[in-house]
Amino acid sequence: MTATDTTSPGPVLSLRNLTIALPAGADRDHAVEDVSYDVARGEILCVVGESGSGKSMAANAIMGLLPKGVRPVGGRALFDGQDLLSLTEKQHRQLRGLRIGMIFQEPMTALNPLMRVGAQIAEVFEAHGRLNARERQEQALALLTEVGIPQPEKAIRAYPFQLSGGQRQRVMIAMALALEPELLIADEPTTALDVTTQAQILELIRDLQARRDMSVMFITHDFGVVAEVANRVCVMRHGRIVELGDAETVLKHPRHAYTRALIEAIPSDVIPEARGAETDTALLEVTGLNKVFRSRGGLFKPAREVHALRDVSFSLVKGETIGIVGESGSGKSTLGRCIVRLERPDSGHLSLSGTDFMHLTGEALRRERHRVQMIFQDPYASLNPRTRVGMAIAQGPIANGVARGKALARADELLELVGLGGTADRFPHEFSGGQRQRIGIARALALNPELIVADEAVSALDVSIQAQILELLEELKQKLSLSLLFITHDLRVAAQICDRIIVMQHGRIVEQGPARDVFLAPREAYTRELLDAIPGREHELADA
Repeated sequence: MTATDTTSPGPVLSLRNLTIALPAGADRDHAVEDVSYDVARGEILCVVGESGSGKSMAANAIMGLLPKGVRPVGGRALFDGQDLLSLTEKQHRQLRGLRIGMIFQEPMTALNPLMRVGAQIAEVFEAHGRLNARERQEQALALLTEVGIPQPEKAIRAYPFQLSGGQRQRVMIAMALALEPELLIADEPTTALDVTTQAQILELIRDLQARRDMSVMFITHDFGVVAEVANRVCVMRHGRIVELGDAETVLKHPRHAYTRALIEAIPSDVIPEARGAETDTALLEVTGLNKVFRSRGGLFKPAREVHALRDVSFSLVKGETIGIVGESGSGKSTLGRCIVRLERPDSGHLSLSGTDFMHLTGEALRRERHRVQMIFQDPYASLNPRTRVGMAIAQGPIANGVARGKALARADELLELVGLGGTADRFPHEFSGGQRQRIGIARALALNPELIVADEAVSALDVSIQAQILELLEELKQKLSLSLLFITHDLRVAAQICDRIIVMQHGRIVEQGPARDVFLAPREAYTRELLDAIPGREHELADA
């Protein structure tokens, strides 16, 4: 439900003709150009746009956190009448946290991995000379409790890596709210989270905003999130504002074609198409698969056993797309890694077109591995930044005995196939996120696989780029007679591309069936929880 409109007078933040210059050689002159908008007291303003729209750069200018070489060259950013662009670094430090708080997109990189959570929250008070050591710890514990961290007495002593993604984001929220700021800037705080955790974080931000009467500037690329939290919406593209208005008007009656395109790109889960493979010939058979991860105990930590997969069984027929859906920790990625044999299951049976794929080792495994390939979640991390993309695609065939010239020619063909013809000599950093994912797809196709495992292949992409990648995968599947195992935490995405859906929880399959049946008549309470947690779903259902 859209947040309640506010009638509080006067903005807490006013951007007036803000212009931010990019370094020489960038793809355009300005990251932000002539941008003006207000954040009213007690409201949630959603700033929406794709990667490169300038939405986060404007927030960084407000916080005095612009990257090196990027600078404001015009306009003002007025916070309670004070121009933030004119502040010194010392003045910005005094303001940050105290009157303006910020939640960053990736808490694992924003948190210090060598400091306990409680110490990092306490450091916020210490930096501003607030409270004594005992009071800081008491406040840290109170904040962890307020943001809904389970077992806060234990979490306060934990390191960031010992917490889940959702818990780390709650820690970031606790730090941002520690000194009760008047303005909270939330920069894509739910992008990489599964739907239930995302729903919890959105509800938490709404509740805290109402309880503390804060102003919130919420940066996102997802109009489903906008439908959940926004009072007003500012849509940005290529550094400029293209639409600005109250949330209901923008969502129901968007004026600009770009806004309409973003809204239309949101995957709809209301009525998935009835889909099915054209054959019943089994390609992949998984029976009773189990995988346990064990860690040795140490002086300060006990030994642990994590049952990642518990008696997992399913089959996939040729030409079929199966979606593996679940929250973080459900075992879905471990299942994918076991199928491509990046992990070896502890027990069970795994066969590919009748070949025992589970017990292959050494040279025998290398000979068969070309039949199943993987598209990874983060294409930038999975590509060597020093290797040109043509060679990155050709390396697999070369390692399997294909002549270098032939492999590079095939790489050119594959880049053409995924819409990146003529780019083989470029490096990964020269591409956008969506383009890098296309390169990842081309590399997965290089060995002519029968089955592709796509592990969260679109989760970090803008919704419009997501739609393009999903369309590309569907086209390639038909053209190359591929089968697809599509791992995702986003049921809306699964509805677009999957014939059948498997829902996992705590390493087990709790429900599976045709996509349409799972969405319209889920049998399990857990599946219903996942569906109900999708941002904006109630609006989609109401409009259906």
